[in-house]
Amino acid sequence: MDRDETLTPGSGTLRGAVPRAVARLLRMREGMLLLIIAVLFVGMSFASPHFLTWGNMRAILMSFSTEGIVVVGMTILIIVGGIDLSVGAAMCLAMVVAGKLFLVGMNPWLAGLIGVGATGLAGFVMGLFVTGIGLGFFITSLAFLGLLRGLCFIVTEGTPLSLFTLPPSFKFIGQGNVYGVPVVILIFLVVAVVGDFLVRNATVFRRVIYVGSNENAANYSGINVRRVRLWTTVLCSSLAGFAGIIFMSRLGVATPTFGIGSELNIIAAAVIGGASLSGGKGSVLGAILGIGLLSLVTSSMILLNISIFWQETIRGLILLAAVSVDHLVNRHR
Repeated sequence: MDRDETLTPGSGTLRGAVPRAVARLLRMREGMLLLIIAVLFVGMSFASPHFLTWGNMRAILMSFSTEGIVVVGMTILIIVGGIDLSVGAAMCLAMVVAGKLFLVGMNPWLAGLIGVGATGLAGFVMGLFVTGIGLGFFITSLAFLGLLRGLCFIVTEGTPLSLFTLPPSFKFIGQGNVYGVPVVILIFLVVAVVGDFLVRNATVFRRVIYVGSNENAANYSGINVRRVRLWTTVLCSSLAGFAGIIFMSRLGVATPTFGIGSELNIIAAAVIGGASLSGGKGSVLGAILGIGLLSLVTSSMILLNISIFWQETIRGLILLAAVSVDHLVNRHR
């Protein structure tokens, strides 16, 4: 047998395997998002000379890193069949509580811990209304959106808190760098990697998917549905509080209006990344790619001098398109 004939079947198999692998990747939500991001990245590199600069890349990474921490918690909550419209207010609450405590003389690290604890407590109470009384996530979190935002105004009396006297060690988590890489990005990467790993592999997080997919079946299999929904609500609120403390360290100020509208970006990122609003489906990696895409779109619109009014409209259209695709896919299934 000729040597070329011997290699032909193997090489043919290899050539056939590559397109199949690419097609399989593109059928996944993460693969499609990577393709969209790549196309947008290449297009903007030609459209604006400032796009590929390190300053712009750093700004894009910084813009979605902190919100990306909240996206991890929101994705897990959406998978279980819930949603939290109060995450923007929760970020603000952690910030103003910690800032107020620091201004009266408390250690900033302890103040930050109490701020995160306050948002965790808010998530726990919200979860009790959902799991104990039986209210829906949407209306309960909408009520908590107003409640937490009101608490932010009460704590600050409507006046931004100046926190420029925060010690350098505390400011480091929001403003510092490790070998040129902002600490904020490193924290985000740790949260994202750990979150994605746990959702894919940890038994306790697999229960989240079971509950979101079929609540009755989860009950019959011995899963405590109420407990799962309760701790996922607390997790989402706590991660929002953690992000708020990072923002406080980064900005050096705590304002009662911080985070207004950020829940739109966070929910949109989770849905764009494949999290189904009917529950039972989603991935942390997809949601991270979703928030990355939104940040890339925002940066592109700024560089192209698109009006801020159109920016909000375009983000709303992206969310509407993602929700519509999710609904059509679920109906087809």
